[in-house]
Amino acid sequence: MSAATVPSCDEVEVGTELPGRSFVLRRSDLVRYAGASGDFNVIHWNEQVARSVGLPDVIAHGMFTMALAVRVVTDWVGDPGRVVEYGVRFTRPVPVPDDDDGATVEVSGAVAALLDDGRVRVDLTATWAGQKVLGRAQAVVQL
Repeated sequence: MSAATVPSCDEVEVGTELPGRSFVLRRSDLVRYAGASGDFNVIHWNEQVARSVGLPDVIAHGMFTMALAVRVVTDWVGDPGRVVEYGVRFTRPVPVPDDDDGATVEVSGAVAALLDDGRVRVDLTATWAGQKVLGRAQAVVQL
């Protein structure tokens, strides 16, 4: 299946894996996201403040991490409009160091349930440094 071709219900079953993705987050990405979202919370750009409140470093916006994760689904289905439900629990922050390597978030997904009316539920796993950063990350997709 190419990203431009919507998979059909006949092509998927419980356990069908979606192509995974790696996303590298750098501080410059956080600045751009803050500008687009209007979320200028200082913990996303000031290392001294982030550490003073007990964080290991500046952290990525939770909603930014959530948005990156669902790209695995939208790339697979070829149309973001086919995602009819999406939710996550934020389980761990993603520290973003001030270097060129940034922080890499790995995202994978698999069909977890076949629903009515040509819909499927996809469960996503998002990790940073081998640790889950999103819990119960699930998207319902209209095929």
